[in-house]
Amino acid sequence: MPIQRRVLEGIAEVVVDLPPVNALKVDDWFSLADQITELGRDPEIRALILAAAGRGFNAGVDIKEMQTTPGFRALLNANRGCYAAFKAVYECEVPVIAAVHNYCLGGGMGLVGNADIIIAGEGTEFGLPEVDRGALGAATHLARLVPAHKLRAMVYTATTVTAEELKSYGSVYQVVPEDELMGAAWELAREIAEKSPKVIRAAKQCLNGIDPVDVNRSYRFEQGFTFELNLDGVADEARQAFVEGRHAEFGDEDG
Repeated sequence: MPIQRRVLEGIAEVVVDLPPVNALKVDDWFSLADQITELGRDPEIRALILAAAGRGFNAGVDIKEMQTTPGFRALLNANRGCYAAFKAVYECEVPVIAAVHNYCLGGGMGLVGNADIIIAGEGTEFGLPEVDRGALGAATHLARLVPAHKLRAMVYTATTVTAEELKSYGSVYQVVPEDELMGAAWELAREIAEKSPKVIRAAKQCLNGIDPVDVNRSYRFEQGFTFELNLDGVADEARQAFVEGRHAEFGDEDG
């Protein structure tokens, strides 16, 4: 199963397992959204751990699916699926702990940026390669993790930031050896689960309510520019170059 789940001690664990790199297809984004929402609504659940198996946490959208689907249908559905999954994490009725290893890229940033707490394996890299793919998106979520000018540099250059640097900003709660990652996530989840479930659920609503940025609306705004770039033709060349393993050739572009 591409998305596995289990419940133990009032804690839900959702693990994405989509070899080789955990790039999610359209249906996977919607499935992830549905499962997180369902578990959060279960009154027996007190905390949720979001993790992944394999080489890394998340490589974003499956670009190959997009390039082999005629028209804009895959793009539209991928954007809707990402929106649904990010929203599900943010609005999950219990705290979501993201347990992140090795890399977290593109759409993965939307999941992690909307989580309540992030625990990462040593050396894990976070980033948005969107500009190199002819797209925009999830800067809303990266902005929750890094300072403003760092955000701009990362978006323009498509470079990454390490878990250790994010911890220095206070956005990553804990950095541990990768083989200790799930143990650390479960330890924190158990600590939360010991609290009053009514108070914790109220705290989640409260903290979302005082956020200075409406993450759902902000991300939706970003998506509009991705649609524009696709209509302009630049995005298709960028994605095809990625699939073919070459540098994109944009030539002279009119503004």
